[in-house]
Amino acid sequence: DGSGQPAVIPNQEGGRTTPSVVGFTKNGERLAGNVAKRQAVTNPENTVYSIKRFMGRRFNEVTEEMKLVPYKSVSGENGDARVEVQGKKYSPPEISAMILTKLKEAAEAYLGEKVTKAVITVPAYFNDAQRQATKDAGRIAGLEVLRIINEPTAAALAYGLDKKDSGKVIAVYDLGGGTFDISILRIQAGTFRVLAVNGDTHLGGDDLDQTLVELAARKLEERAKGLQVRCDPRLLAILRDSAERAKIELSTAEKATLRVDDEKRLICFALPITRADYEAMILPFVERSLDRTRRALADAGLAPSARRRRPRRLPRHHRLHLAASRSRRPAPKRLRRRLRRLQRPPRSVHRRASRIFLRPIPRARSRQSGQPRHPAQPPQVRRF
Repeated sequence: DGSGQPAVIPNQEGGRTTPSVVGFTKNGERLAGNVAKRQAVTNPENTVYSIKRFMGRRFNEVTEEMKLVPYKSVSGENGDARVEVQGKKYSPPEISAMILTKLKEAAEAYLGEKVTKAVITVPAYFNDAQRQATKDAGRIAGLEVLRIINEPTAAALAYGLDKKDSGKVIAVYDLGGGTFDISILRIQAGTFRVLAVNGDTHLGGDDLDQTLVELAARKLEERAKGLQVRCDPRLLAILRDSAERAKIELSTAEKATLRVDDEKRLICFALPITRADYEAMILPFVERSLDRTRRALADAGLAPSARRRRPRRLPRHHRLHLAASRSRRPAPKRLRRRLRRLQRPPRSVHRRASRIFLRPIPRARSRQSGQPRHPAQPPQVRRF
């Protein structure tokens, strides 16, 4: 901006975030971002989202992803994963390039000049093929990709941690729409050193939405005998849109209602759900992210592991930053209480990140067996 501080450039609709969604209308028009997302309910087969999960991957590697999307996935000539829309095949980099083109146009309109170079972020655990596919997307969009950097590093830079936390260790917990990423970073003299990285390409907000979709589909089929919800792409799109709205509402309210109103099928359906019920449903996903977090901490020497009984001695305070909108949902925010090293966060919380301090406190173990002195309690489903 005018003061020399970094600023988020709004898109053409005035929003600060742009959904990674591309839609193709019947008259051949191509849409990207919010406008594409809004028409997904009426045009599910021709609306592409969650394309990041297909980037740089073979067709035989995306069988699980294919079950979660309404559009058609096919194999390319070299066996890579592609999507088919209106009889035409598109590679994941081509779809991503459409989204990058929209962002490029928004930046050019804001700056009043051409944009030809860019730095693009990717999950820290992206392999070489996935990173190359991201570079290809930038090239197709007419951008010279100067560098591919890890999303946790970008998040830390955006929050100014290179200036505030020199000499400290931070953990960036990034639960996005399609992927989960946990990275342990050490900041020293304005540079970042990656101590450990972990993540899950099959864990994100889309999976959380899917739990509500499955619940609503099952309840709807029970009430409307003979109705096959999972075989109806349009009805599934309506459920997915309603599930996302209910999830967002549960971030601030204790109760929400998942509604489906379809005049064509004469369906009027309402499913009330509480935050406690929803959190119990997504508990397996939260546990998976917690397991990945524990592994990353152990790899960084901040938690006991099979190879290291005692954690490495570290400075007194360290931080955990929650990045991405899904990370700021109540359940992931309360996840920090599950780690014994996390203390209560300060009252002043950053608008885009929640901070808590870390202390390396090893778990007490028996010298003879190496097992915890206090036996583990049986698993219970409870609020977290």
